[in-house]
Amino acid sequence: MSNPLVYTLVLLALLQAKHLFADFYLQTPRMLSGRAIYLHVGRTQHVGVHILGSLAVMLVCGVPMGALIGLLVVEALLHYHIDFAKGWWSERTGFGPTDSGFWRAFGVDQLAHQWTYIAMAFVLVL
Repeated sequence: MSNPLVYTLVLLALLQAKHLFADFYLQTPRMLSGRAIYLHVGRTQHVGVHILGSLAVMLVCGVPMGALIGLLVVEALLHYHIDFAKGWWSERTGFGPTDSGFWRAFGVDQLAHQWTYIAMAFVLVL
């Protein structure tokens, strides 16, 4: 795409759709367990689903291989730690879906993921 604005919006829309599926449709019980444990196989698997989805999005968008690999590594590290932070906070506070603190943590988690995608798009259009 020759128009950077259109390219950015398409990339962000596809990354957001990927995020919807990876976070809300493709998580297994193992991925949802042990959220406050730092080294957790389920979280690693969850991040792997995200990275595979992002790989597909970036290939469709024609991201150069060097940038693609670097962005996927950074996304994996950020996603892992964002999710761990939310899991750690949720375990420490004991907030559940009926508590406003749960929803604030959920919102911050989702915002951090979206900011990651915005930063990735920014890097690509520079």
